[in-house]
Amino acid sequence: MRTLKTRARAYSLADGGGLSIEVLPGGKRVWRLRYRYEGKQEKVTLGEYPAYSLAVARKWREECRAMVVHGKSPMRAKQEAKAVSRDQVIVETFAGHWLAEVVKKTNRNPENVRRVVEKDIIPAIGKKRLSEVTVSDVLVITDRIKARGADQSALLARNVLKRLFAYAIAREKATFNPAAAVEARYIAQAKSRDVALSPLEIGKLLRAIYSSSMRRAHKLALHLLILCMVRKSELLEAPWAEIDLENGQWSIPAERMKKDKAHLVPLSRQAIAMFAELLELASGSPYVLPSRGSLARPIAHSTLNVAVRALDVEVRDYVLHDFRRSASTHLHEAGFSSDWIEKALAHSQQGIRGVYNRAEYLVQRKEMLQWWADFVDAQIEEEQKVVIGRFGKAYRAD
Repeated sequence: MRTLKTRARAYSLADGGGLSIEVLPGGKRVWRLRYRYEGKQEKVTLGEYPAYSLAVARKWREECRAMVVHGKSPMRAKQEAKAVSRDQVIVETFAGHWLAEVVKKTNRNPENVRRVVEKDIIPAIGKKRLSEVTVSDVLVITDRIKARGADQSALLARNVLKRLFAYAIAREKATFNPAAAVEARYIAQAKSRDVALSPLEIGKLLRAIYSSSMRRAHKLALHLLILCMVRKSELLEAPWAEIDLENGQWSIPAERMKKDKAHLVPLSRQAIAMFAELLELASGSPYVLPSRGSLARPIAHSTLNVAVRALDVEVRDYVLHDFRRSASTHLHEAGFSSDWIEKALAHSQQGIRGVYNRAEYLVQRKEMLQWWADFVDAQIEEEQKVVIGRFGKAYRAD
């Protein structure tokens, strides 16, 4: 058998009794058996040589012929055995294989997928066989997640299930994809652009941040994004030359601002203490948040996003830009002037109001941002105590 040479096209060599070995152009040699059952010709495959030797193939031929004599179809018997094997695969077992063999090797953020599988999918359908999972099961999972206020997480769970079952079908472990039958538009829009975190969610998020294993500088940076109401790039690329800790001000030059206009951020006592700690952590770098690989560069723009995605916290899907919207929402609800809030966000006012309103409202904004920092502190401490650092109680004293 080893001496059989390949050709441009597949060809077969008979051994007798319907048994033959098929030589494929790629070099594989496959045992096949042809026979007649109930007046019709059928074909069944054993497997590749040399995994199955000539002696094994001949014994298999005799077994198949005996089945035909007793009124059984070898081809159907093999199909039924495969179906039984397929039905016995449970979701938890197959998902573990999929995570290790596919997701880990091809997904940019495998931890996000793993977390959805372990947190929402396995508890719900992990013990079910793949063939037993229905559209209703998918809807139960997504509805439970949406009930937590996490529509985007529900959409992610549906997408994860759709990918998992697509792989199961490709591996002949399933024949139906129940998640594909649930249209994404009935769960949530692909992206959210109107999230304003509630006070409860702000507290949950910051407690999760400070309880996590992420680097201390990243914890402080995320907290500062909430307190200072600046854009992510404005903080990540900030040099120490812009920070005046003595006077409690952060001066961002026009070339670093989205609107090409300089912006002054009055710092709360909490923010000053956090910047002071970051100064020690920076190890002499000219940047507030230096790269781990080089003190001469700021951290990458994706660093904080990756850190946040790794958190295990029940807060609806958000992006870091939503910190600014959250601050604006709660400040408006607290009765602060829209002019002060828009100036804190470095938004350009349109029309006649924008032409005449040149005031910086520094005194008012300083008081407003101090109120906001104290409000955020209250949310952190609302349900449980978390050690967030020495900028905790100490900075409260005037």
